[in-house]
Amino acid sequence: MIRSIALIGLAAVALASCDSGAETPAQESAASSGENAAPPPPPQLPGQIVRAFAGTELPALEFSDPEGNTINLGELGTPVLVNLWATWCVPCVVEMPALDQLAAEMEGEVKVLTISQDNRGAEVVVPFFAQRDFRYLEQWLDPQNDLAVAFSDGGLLPVTVLFDAEGKELLRVAGGYEWDSEEAIAQVREALDSGSDESAS
Repeated sequence: MIRSIALIGLAAVALASCDSGAETPAQESAASSGENAAPPPPPQLPGQIVRAFAGTELPALEFSDPEGNTINLGELGTPVLVNLWATWCVPCVVEMPALDQLAAEMEGEVKVLTISQDNRGAEVVVPFFAQRDFRYLEQWLDPQNDLAVAFSDGGLLPVTVLFDAEGKELLRVAGGYEWDSEEAIAQVREALDSGSDESAS
């Protein structure tokens, strides 16, 4: 019984943390023996919305995509949800489809930018996107981790920050989050509305 509890605890820690995606010895054993093991459940996404950093300026940093197109965050002039992620980060990968859904649901209200913090840049991001059917997410790259330095506490990912059209932070989430949930969409809209009211006054 004690051994079972310990194994469950270790599995929970492994799923909750960002890792390299390498197979565990148990997975390798199952694969080599031909067992049809059920895939592990997705990790919990325990991120919470916080507003403690409201008013922080969006840095005027420039990023490129694999084709060489560039974007300057300081020149957007529109509300933007900036997501810092990496291909090796399990919670990041889990929440990406939800961010794609959020981008679809809120098209015209807020631009969703997923900016990879992978040091290998396009080498790993391009294949990652090629294996998935994202309709609204774009492949922006930050291999120098400039945004992680500015917004990630201790380099932990994912981090997602909502800015208004003037580049002022409204809210952020450290950790994975169900961005396609009704609650998340309502929170984003409420923050954007309150930000617009403050700008007008």
